[in-house]
Amino acid sequence: MTFEHPAKKGGGNGLGRFEKLAELASNFTSSAPFSVFCVLLVAAFLVVHLAHLDTSWQHLVGDAMGAVALLLLALLKNSERRAEHAIQVKLDAIAAALLEQQEGEWGQAHKDLQKAIGLEHHE
Repeated sequence: MTFEHPAKKGGGNGLGRFEKLAELASNFTSSAPFSVFCVLLVAAFLVVHLAHLDTSWQHLVGDAMGAVALLLLALLKNSERRAEHAIQVKLDAIAAALLEQQEGEWGQAHKDLQKAIGLEHHE
């Protein structure tokens, strides 16, 4: 197991299976149906506690909320790391293109800058 940046895995040739799954999950968790699910989960938590139901029900609802929170945290971190990597690639490309422009020549850095535009949608 290696601990490398998630955006650098897979050789940079597109999204891997995990990245595709994380992107789909991220899109789902930012949707209205998921927000409704979370509101219902919190409402269930309140009902179970206010109704003084058996502690097994309280544990079940509490554990479900904890699991959802942990999954959301993992998705948030994955998304944050991919966005961070895309921003860094863009900044590097802009700096290199500005340096080339200052030196009066257009070359590879200009091409890299064109590729970096919209990078966050490809990683």
